[in-house]
Amino acid sequence: MAELGSKGVTAGKIASNVQKKLTRAQEKVLQKLGKADETKDEQFEQCVQNFNKQLSEGTRLQKDLRTYLASVKAMHEASKKLTECLQEVYEPDWPGRDDTNKIAENNDLLWTDFHQKLVDQALLTMDTYLGQFPDIKSRIAKRGRKLVDYDSARHHFEALQTAKKKDETKIAKAEEELVKAQKVFEEMNVDLQEELPSLWNSRVGFYVNTFQSIAGLEENFHKEMSKLNQNLHDVLLGLDKQYSGNAFPVKAQPRKKTKLFARLRKKMSSDSTPVKANKSPSPPPDGSPITSPETKTVNHELEPSTLETPGASIPKSPSQPAEAAHAGAEAAGSEAAAGAEASKTDADSGSSSLPAVVVETFPATVNGTVEGGASSERADMPPGFLFKVQAMHDYTATDSDELQLKAGDVVLVIPFENPDEQDEGWLMGVKESDWIQRKELDQCRGVFPENFTERVQ
Repeated sequence: MAELGSKGVTAGKIASNVQKKLTRAQEKVLQKLGKADETKDEQFEQCVQNFNKQLSEGTRLQKDLRTYLASVKAMHEASKKLTECLQEVYEPDWPGRDDTNKIAENNDLLWTDFHQKLVDQALLTMDTYLGQFPDIKSRIAKRGRKLVDYDSARHHFEALQTAKKKDETKIAKAEEELVKAQKVFEEMNVDLQEELPSLWNSRVGFYVNTFQSIAGLEENFHKEMSKLNQNLHDVLLGLDKQYSGNAFPVKAQPRKKTKLFARLRKKMSSDSTPVKANKSPSPPPDGSPITSPETKTVNHELEPSTLETPGASIPKSPSQPAEAAHAGAEAAGSEAAAGAEASKTDADSGSSSLPAVVVETFPATVNGTVEGGASSERADMPPGFLFKVQAMHDYTATDSDELQLKAGDVVLVIPFENPDEQDEGWLMGVKESDWIQRKELDQCRGVFPENFTERVQ
């Protein structure tokens, strides 16, 4: 009999639960159709939105923290293999062998300690913080179900009260169920109304503590690692001094675009030749030869930034030969008309002087950008100055457009006039000492391998 009674209780609970689910489903349908009003609490709904946002942020932080720890562990393994490789290649008769073994051991211990402290002070704290969310989430869902039960009991009680034929027994029972449903709902609602805002505000302190712990652990780790690296550097420096005759030569990357300035001058010369031929002055009536110092100077040394041709614009970069030729043709046409009128005036006056050469100064162009002069550039630096580098090794120039460097030389880096001319691993610049003494960019600039230098500014 006891066993049958136990089964009867279980069946009764199942039936009760099924009835509750049916009643809730019916109530929700009526509320969605607008046939029954729904109890709403905007303040509580805002707390639920904050809760969901906080849970999402915490879950993401936990995931990223686990990824960070996995990366630390991977770095530990990589560092360990690297130090093991050093121990293998470090021969027993080399000085500092014992020191390198001690450094490798301390390096491994430091990584292990760093990872373990991150787990204890960050990950475990994170897990504890997120551990409180599942319970609260289930209580929020239960509170929602109890609210539906309360609305259903309220609507049932109101329907019995407004019925034409009133049944006091049913009304009393419905009122009793309403009071009971309201009590259960309010108890859960009050607890959550207190806990959710407190949980939302606690996120600030948790984030501060978590990231402060990570930052402090990283700072201490890098300090200790820096000491180990300095010790290793000193050991290797002693080894280098003992075997200084077997120094490893540092080599520059091979260049594909050599003789940069020679090709640039050749291109400028070929682009400017037709323009100059069309603008050469006609010989004087007496047949005496024409001597033009200005023209000779220009023909003797073509400079991209100082070449002066009467009445025509010079291409600002090697990438603009077509525009220069077109401008030169137009200038030649306009000069022909002006030359005829000038010849007539000279004939009347009996003068045999040559046409005046018009000198124009064009702003320097770097990578297609016109430099504004002293207003946009530092007065003590070359145009387009980018940054300073210092030579760490001697470099012997192998081409006419390369800089000769000695260890300690400071170079002012400037951009290439045509970015297509730049090889990977090479920079354009002028030595600071040459720039201070001569201030002649075209005469002093050159290319140099970047891996022979170190940036200082």
